[in-house]
Amino acid sequence: MREVCIVGVGFSPWGEVWRHSLRSLYVEAAQAAIRDAGVDHVDSIYVGCMTGGLFVGQEHLGPLVADYLGMRGVPAAHVESACASGGMAVRQAFLEVASGVSEIVLAGGVEKMTDCTGDAATAALATAADQEYEVFNGATFPGLYAMMAQAHMHRYGTSRDVLSAVAVKNHHNGSLNPVAQYQFEVTMEQVSNSVLVADPLRVLDCSGITDGAAAVIVTSLDVAKSLGRPYVRVTGSGVATDSIALAQRSDFTSIPSARLAVQRALAMARRELKDIRFAEVHDCFTIAEIMILESIGFYKPSAAGPATLAGETALDGRLPINPSGGLKAKGHPVGATGVAQVAEGFKQLTGRAESGRQIKGQPTIGLCHNMGGSGASSVVHILEAGQ
Repeated sequence: MREVCIVGVGFSPWGEVWRHSLRSLYVEAAQAAIRDAGVDHVDSIYVGCMTGGLFVGQEHLGPLVADYLGMRGVPAAHVESACASGGMAVRQAFLEVASGVSEIVLAGGVEKMTDCTGDAATAALATAADQEYEVFNGATFPGLYAMMAQAHMHRYGTSRDVLSAVAVKNHHNGSLNPVAQYQFEVTMEQVSNSVLVADPLRVLDCSGITDGAAAVIVTSLDVAKSLGRPYVRVTGSGVATDSIALAQRSDFTSIPSARLAVQRALAMARRELKDIRFAEVHDCFTIAEIMILESIGFYKPSAAGPATLAGETALDGRLPINPSGGLKAKGHPVGATGVAQVAEGFKQLTGRAESGRQIKGQPTIGLCHNMGGSGASSVVHILEAGQ
């Protein structure tokens, strides 16, 4: 396979973006990425989106965005893997460049989630769960992750303060991110006293409902060098799956798909976990960040919570986690999240993270983990600074 690089990134506004449609969000992020990369064409387009059909009644997204980008005729396809749709779009672009099929590929993700009621949004997101065995019986994702949190608390003694500390850390990082939906800090008390959603999860333990898009330009090493701009190498890419229904798993306190995807990405990159200097992980709920850190192997089971409380995962800690603010503070337009994680990795590795959010010493290797549902799918990319 050829070496693959990221050469440009772009975002639309994130939050409740009333003046933008699904297509215009994608187009704005894509145009920003194209300008950032300095390329004059793309050979292919991918669109990560989970529920365009349910949220805004729009499918057939590939030709739609190609048309509105002024790129009719360019191959374009919609990629869906629940909340891992964005990561899968980057993965498809990676494979297309690595195989030699294309030289320059646009990988973007988008979701327009606020143009419907809260109940409709909950129902749309629930399509990532098992419809017959979970959703039919009333399970929602806050409920499923609450059961995971309860199991983790019961087995390892995880405290309410651990969950609150994740939210406090990620909101601090998000307060420094000009793209973030929630650019404000929170206290431990505010998190633990916020509205109860599904015991023990409170509203400040949950990622938001978000409109937004993100895009990256994926290309070969030769093209990246010829552009004369900062670039990041994608040295590893791994994907794994698990049962879609939580009840069909033997353990509620770990996420096997995350572990397998990381192992596969590290093997491709010829790296070890100890080489990673920072990570963007899928903190759709605060308990998810803790479980992912343990499932990946950054910490042994029961140890991620105390490490978080001790500041190890803070922006200035030993292993910064979610310097972007994560899904918790940056927002979670589900189809765009995985692309945004890669874009954050690009910024950190090229020294371009804004507003004092740059990790000290400018790291050289990072990891991005994007997850679908309650862990039924995981996509992981290893990013390394260009040489």
